[in-house]
Amino acid sequence: MPSTWRRWNAVLHRDLGYLCAGLTIVYAVSGLAVNHRADWNPSYATRAEVRPLEGVDLSEPGSQAFVEGVLSGLGLEERVRGTFRPDAATVQVFLEHGTVTVDLVRREATLERVRERAGLRQANFLHLNQAKKLWTWMADAYAVGLLLLAVTGLFVLRGRNGITGRGAWLTAVGVAIPAAFLLLYL
Repeated sequence: MPSTWRRWNAVLHRDLGYLCAGLTIVYAVSGLAVNHRADWNPSYATRAEVRPLEGVDLSEPGSQAFVEGVLSGLGLEERVRGTFRPDAATVQVFLEHGTVTVDLVRREATLERVRERAGLRQANFLHLNQAKKLWTWMADAYAVGLLLLAVTGLFVLRGRNGITGRGAWLTAVGVAIPAAFLLLYL
């Protein structure tokens, strides 16, 4: 029969593992997405479509009549949030759910739509602690749970597969990996 502390260690490890499993999945998926922010937006997807503006009066760029004509020419009925003219050949029309960039020279419009990546945006919101407030305490509790999970996991197995055997080598490698990257980047 295992010693009392080993039994309690195994119980704590098992129960913490179940408790942390859902949060770990959310953090892992979000972590993979957020790690590649330079390659893509992990919270929003953007789709751009270029359309010709045939038969649309472009003579008064930025005016109310201009905006209505462009939207009508594109078949859009959407609330306009504002306009901007970055240069003499371009007018941007900001919509509730996107942007229309009008190229006055080419007589074409680029319609850009932004949509939320369902589930992933919410996971990133929590992972990056944008919620602050009470979520900060929840995230701290989760971090403590992971710490306890790691420490109790060191002592679940005994013998050559435990911390005095193979486990010691694997733990050392796990510590060496971040240390090596710190030496590489600092």
